Amino acid sequence: MKKEVTVYFKIIHRDKTTLLRGILYLEENQLPTLHDYQQCLEDCGHQVVLVDPEHIIFKAFKPGEEYLIHIQEEKTDSLRDVVVEQLAKNIMRTQY
Repeated sequence: MKKEVTVYFKIIHRDKTTLLRGILYLEENQLPTLHDYQQCLEDCGHQVVLVDPEHIIFKAFKPGEEYLIHIQEEKTDSLRDVVVEQLAKNIMRTQY
């Protein structure tokens, strides 16, 4: 039997961060994999490439812009993660 899992993620642009969510359908007792997260983001309309598996950060591409997406590991985590935000800024700075 499938269960519904809500995935919370941050869209990180140069000038702002937005909190969003998506849904995964997994088997009972199954934990989401990096591939599951990637598929969820693609289903939400983002073209993504995994850039940091440890922190679950994806680089996304849209015509004319690039941005990062950080998957939140705990669904109740809505506080700012300063370390990840700084990491994201460093990644964006070195690639522009």
